[in-house]
This record gives sequence, C-alpha cells and structure tokens, in this order.
Amino acid sequence: MSAKILVVDDTPMNVKMLADVLAFKGYQVVTAAGGNEGLAKVELEQPDLVLLDVMMPDLDGYAVCRAIRAKPETAILPVVMVTALDPAQERVKGLDAGADDFLSKPINQPELLARVRSLLRVKAFHDRVQAQARELADWNRTLEQRVAEGVHQIEQMGRLKRFLSPQIADLIVGGTAGSGGDDPLKSHRREITVVFLDLRGFTAFIETADPEEVMGVLHEYHGEMGRVIIEHNGTIEHFAGDGIMIFFNDPVVIANPAEQAVRMAIRMQADFSGLSQGWKKRGYDLHMGIGIAQGYATLGMIGFEGRRDYGAIGPVTNLASRLCSDAKAGQILVSQKVFGFVEELVTAEPVGELNVKGFHKPVPAFNVTGLK
Repeated sequence: MSAKILVVDDTPMNVKMLADVLAFKGYQVVTAAGGNEGLAKVELEQPDLVLLDVMMPDLDGYAVCRAIRAKPETAILPVVMVTALDPAQERVKGLDAGADDFLSKPINQPELLARVRSLLRVKAFHDRVQAQARELADWNRTLEQRVAEGVHQIEQMGRLKRFLSPQIADLIVGGTAGSGGDDPLKSHRREITVVFLDLRGFTAFIETADPEEVMGVLHEYHGEMGRVIIEHNGTIEHFAGDGIMIFFNDPVVIANPAEQAVRMAIRMQADFSGLSQGWKKRGYDLHMGIGIAQGYATLGMIGFEGRRDYGAIGPVTNLASRLCSDAKAGQILVSQKVFGFVEELVTAEPVGELNVKGFHKPVPAFNVTGLK
C-alpha cells in the first residue's frame, strides 16, 4: 500500500497543487484546511508524513508541529513545514518546533518529491524497528510462560522416566507416540535380544528377612542393575520382584543388539559381586543368574486406558526367561543364536542342550564367562 500524506494548508490553491503532484506519484493524499482540522486528521487518518503550512488563521504550523511532537504515538511522524516567509528565519523556528524538513514557496516539485521520498524511507525504517521492538516485547512477555512450560516438561519427563524406560518416555513426551502410521509404540514385529535376570536364594531370603530388609536389598539391586541397563541403552520391559526383563533393538533400533546385551550382562555380574559381598556381611546369601536369547517378537503398548505398559510377546521372551531359570549363580546363559553373534568377542563354554519348558526340542546353550 502506498504512503499516506496529509496536506495542511488554509489556501485551497496550494492544497490542490500539492495534492495533485503527490497523487500523480501514487501517494494517498488527505487534506485539512487549518491547524485544528490538521491535528484531528493526524489522529483520524494516521498519515505517514505531514506537509504543514506555517501561516494559518486558527493554529499556526509551529503550534501544530509542537502538538504532534507532544504525543508519543506521533512523536516521530515526519513533518515538512512549508512557508512563503523568510526561509532562514522560518527554518530555525520550524526546526525548533520539531519539524524534520523545510520547503519554501513557491514549491519546487522535484525538491518536494525528493524530500518526501527521503523522509518516508526514514519513517519506514523506524516502523520496522518499532515492529521488531514490539515483537521482542511480546517475546519477553511470554518468555516466563515458555520457561515454565519447559520446566514442566522436564519434570514430566523425569516422572515418566521413573516408571518407563528412558527410550519410551522420550517418545511419549516428544509427541512421537500416537502420531499415526509411524507410531513406534503401536504393535509391530521386530527382531530383538531379550535379557532376563533374577536372584538365586531370594525365596529363602524373604522367608526369614524383615520386609524392610527385603525392600532395602531390592532397592540396591534395582538401582545398580538399572544404572547398567541405561548405560547400555537397554529397554526395561518390567521389574517383577527380583526379576528384571530387558530387551535391545526396540523401540530404538541399534546395530548390534546381541553384543550390547552380552556386554551389559558381563558388566552386571561384575558389579553384582560387589553387592553380593556387602550382603554376605549382613547374612544375605544372594547371587544372580542371567539368560539371553534373540528372535522375533511382537512389541507395542499393552494394557488398558488407565494403565499401559510397553511389552514384548513371543517365544524369544520365553526362551530368555527359561535360560535365566536354568542359569546357576554367576552364570550368563545365552542361546545358540546369541552366541553366534558374539563368539569372537567373548570367552564361553557350552553347557549342552537344555530341555527348556515350552520348547519341543532341546536348546543348545552357552555360559559366557567374560570378554576376550
């Protein structure tokens, strides 16, 4: 939209001449026949520039200019004063009243247009600066709210991570879950490596220990194992008393799930020995067995509207659980498939074919004793 120029002059001939010149150059022109009317038009029309005659019967140009400058909303409005009086003397008065420029009558049209263009460029630049200042002020006004929302989201993430694996919590809080066809939490098939671990001697322990002692041991055990799980990017499927199920390669895909699972299990047994020695001093004889298998499973959200978990279902979970049950204190029993992926990385010994409940054929298994 073209700039709007207000012409204030009590001489109709002058008004028409200025209006015609400016309109011919594409400017919008509004007019006022005196100082008071000019001030009213400034407020009503909100022009981009004012051409202001000095000598007017009701309110001279100096008074009009001072009134324009007195209001914050028009303090920077470009004003060009026009007069037929002594240019030198009137220029000083005009500038002192707050005028931006000065033209002498008779008006030189090229000079008029040049001064209008120059002042409108300044006005446009100032308007951009003001707009940016308003945007910055709006941004500052909402900054506190955005910070509060960010803190709330961080707190929400912290709470979720207490009940879910970090990978699942990230997907939920980040809005990925529930987004449609690519929702990673919807039911899907994927090959995963499953790890089960539980304590040997735990049943005998809870029969003689106080409930507070049992909860204290579980707290230490879950805390130590949970730290190792997170360090190795495992997804915790569930805690069940002394049992923990973890899987790899879902919902975040990784290149070497079997290797990650085995490295985690070796680290777990090493760290568990420290826990076990401390418990032994308190009279608790507890050890840990681990089972690891790899295969395809169906994964996704399970449960109902008021309570949901992220789970894996399939023979691979049963196999890892059975291997864990058969593992003796300190052992890490892995399936043939898992051993095939890590054979070059670990020291291991075959334990023969195990008759695993739920599987028709004996299952070859290996006890991983460490890294090479």
